[in-house]
Amino acid sequence: MALFYVPDISERWELSEEEAAHALRVLRLAVGAELEITDGKGSLYKARIASINGKHCLVETVEGVAMPKNWKGNIHVAIAPTKNMDRMEWLAEKATEIGLDALTFLNCRFSERKVVKCDRVERIVVSAMKQSLKYHKPVVGEITDFRKFVAVERSGAKFIAHCHEGERVLLKDVLVPGEDATILIGPEGDFSSEEVDMAIKAGYVPVSLGSSRLRTETAGLVACHTYILKNEI
Repeated sequence: MALFYVPDISERWELSEEEAAHALRVLRLAVGAELEITDGKGSLYKARIASINGKHCLVETVEGVAMPKNWKGNIHVAIAPTKNMDRMEWLAEKATEIGLDALTFLNCRFSERKVVKCDRVERIVVSAMKQSLKYHKPVVGEITDFRKFVAVERSGAKFIAHCHEGERVLLKDVLVPGEDATILIGPEGDFSSEEVDMAIKAGYVPVSLGSSRLRTETAGLVACHTYILKNEI
């Protein structure tokens, strides 16, 4: 059964234009048909179509049940967007399928892109959440200046993945199961030495994602997957 996304669910409501089109034109559902709907906040609702009027589809809730995540803790990936936005959209999609709580784009010294259309990324995340039958939608954050991001206090462990000289530990070896984690991923030109120092002073631990040389979006996905493997229930 297809999964629908409705962020604010009540006893009776109207599906959005996009979700209604999927239900009526693609799936050809009729009055009385049952739907599975998530609010993206960890709930799954059984519902049925109450009425159809042209492109409008009125739905009523039958019952709701809590759907816990299949991983412990919260993973927040903060990453400098690549020049080719398709690669960031790919990351958003695949990380959502694997398991992700938050994705923020960073404006770094060597960033190749300074503007991100988060509404498009949001749509990709919603689609990936439904396709992979997840019930928690990752929070997509607007592009944020690196300095401002690291200055904010965050729960759990904090890591910065970079390629500069100096002591770094493998991410997989320092992740603690059940502990929240924020992981910083730099642009293709890496973080500047000043940014690395700034992050370390803010409590971020320098880490390595392995011996392979990774593209930015691959590094983001590896970081996400490493966390989920450590925390999968």
